[in-house]
Amino acid sequence: MMNRESFFKKREDSPAPRNVNVTPALGALGQPHDSTTRPAAPAITPKPETAQSPERAKSDVGSKLIVGPDIKLKGAEITDCDTLVVEGTVEASMDSRVVQIAEHGVFNGTVSIDIAEIRGRFDGELTAREQLIIHASGRVAGKIRYGKIKIEEGAEITGDVARIDRNDTRTLRATQPILKSAPA
Repeated sequence: MMNRESFFKKREDSPAPRNVNVTPALGALGQPHDSTTRPAAPAITPKPETAQSPERAKSDVGSKLIVGPDIKLKGAEITDCDTLVVEGTVEASMDSRVVQIAEHGVFNGTVSIDIAEIRGRFDGELTAREQLIIHASGRVAGKIRYGKIKIEEGAEITGDVARIDRNDTRTLRATQPILKSAPA
């Protein structure tokens, strides 16, 4: 067993603290340099950043909200969020660019989004203006509208499912151009 006194007691044989000069050598400042001063420490150059894949760089742009595992976000209206990553549980309404629901993530509510990528569960009203991707572990139920859809084998989708009619202005973003046919 350790002796408590020896643990907290100042050791007699410990070396004395050293004084360290943190000022640069005079020669580095343009003044005469003599042999008694220490040379300046070499400058530390920052490491070059590693190149990111184009997909990762593209997804890192803009604001991103991550609802981590064991987190529950309830009764919220999510705005001004470019990417929402759901690893926990979210009960909310949202109009944004991208939503990603992780394998154990759950989203209940109303979503109007450009791209939805679902590995977990979604229940509610989902409008994916550009693309809806449902992975094999994904479960989607409710009123579903999509521009393009990709469903992996094993995924489940139930409810009122339909492709977005490009002439239906209620499901499109106001910033997207509305196509009108010219009179014949």
